[in-house]
Amino acid sequence: MSRRIASVPAQKITAEQAACLVRSGMWLDYGVALAQPDVFDAALGFRRDELHNVKIRSCLSMRPRAVAECNGESNCFFLFSWHFSGYDRKKHDAGRCNYMPVNLGEVPDYYRRFLAPVDIAILKTCPMDDRGYFNFSASNIWHRAVVESARIVIVEVNRHLPVANGEQNGVHLTEVDYVIDGDDQLPPELPNPDPTEVDRAVARRIAAEIEDGSCLQIGIGGMPNAVCSLLLESGVRDLGVHTEMLTDGIADLYKSGRITGSKKILDAGRIAYTFALGSNYLYETLNRNEDFCCHPVEYTNTPNIIMQNHRMVSINNTTQIDLQGQAASESDGHRHLSGTGGQLQFVRGAYASKGGKSFICLASTYEKHGERRSRIVLNMTPGNIVTTPRSDIMYVVTEYGMVNLKGKSVAERALAVISVAHPDFREELEREAYENRLIPRGVSF
Repeated sequence: MSRRIASVPAQKITAEQAACLVRSGMWLDYGVALAQPDVFDAALGFRRDELHNVKIRSCLSMRPRAVAECNGESNCFFLFSWHFSGYDRKKHDAGRCNYMPVNLGEVPDYYRRFLAPVDIAILKTCPMDDRGYFNFSASNIWHRAVVESARIVIVEVNRHLPVANGEQNGVHLTEVDYVIDGDDQLPPELPNPDPTEVDRAVARRIAAEIEDGSCLQIGIGGMPNAVCSLLLESGVRDLGVHTEMLTDGIADLYKSGRITGSKKILDAGRIAYTFALGSNYLYETLNRNEDFCCHPVEYTNTPNIIMQNHRMVSINNTTQIDLQGQAASESDGHRHLSGTGGQLQFVRGAYASKGGKSFICLASTYEKHGERRSRIVLNMTPGNIVTTPRSDIMYVVTEYGMVNLKGKSVAERALAVISVAHPDFREELEREAYENRLIPRGVSF
């Protein structure tokens, strides 16, 4: 692990003193999810009339940010996000947040190779342990790379963060310039809504494909978590986990004994992840638990590492798929919604794994302006971003079926994807496929 050495011993200061270190034009880094600072953010927000053009990188903001709540057309602070939460999306719509396209597993390399040094990094951490480390909690992600890149490192200590085991999950006192006391509020929770009947129908198809000893990556959303619920009811055993995001569904499987990790090649017997978002139940489950290992994101998300675990299973959502199999999972036209995240890297890593499978799942329809529309389309919504190319897609799953697109021609892919569309849209989709020569006439399959 590369180490940054602070120029002087770490000093304990107030949040207000820390905020006074910020100058106009600086680049700050707020980190990801549980690691985002609160008391520093509030103190910096009070300086909105003194500063301009302060740029802040962040990811998955789980609480309102004082720096983004400035009134009017203020140009004091601007957010740049590696992946949107619902809050980041609202700030994007208000013109205060901009997305940075990336496969999440590549972000550490961006800090080390392509980005100018961070002027000030401010990360919320657990209190210092007896070895002199401030644990990053359940948000390891790329924080080591941020620390290495930063000119000034500030930690905001919170005593209610769960301590997440991991050899590279922390920053040492000798790397820190300033320490501030946090407000010790509980970590933010991500609601886990009950799965719908559509979620369950999709999940049943996926769960039937999961074998004993499979290694799981579970994405965010109702459908992937519904798979966890159905696996609780199945007889599948000795599951492993190598995932980007740790969810309540995985904690449930762990508590049930379904997850042993005994068949894993990497991190045998342990659940590997890079960040967790869920309920306090999830945070309590992983707190100081040796069965969980919080790794940097370049370890969890890089395809050549993912593929080393056999029978890797990747389960992710999409919002739209076209007749050639392209999946758009992060935007609605030019309106950005979330991000590429780890979807593409896990699709590739799972496929390359011995016996691996990747699943892209979606509800066949959605409602907009009181009208039911198909998520399976001839052409993507103008401006939509392709998250997973057609050449990478393996299984596509809706409540109406599951198809494997590997090895299929354009014509066969179109027919296969149409077969899992809502029945009310199939005839029109097939007509469009013939009219646009995706399916040649006179050929039967």
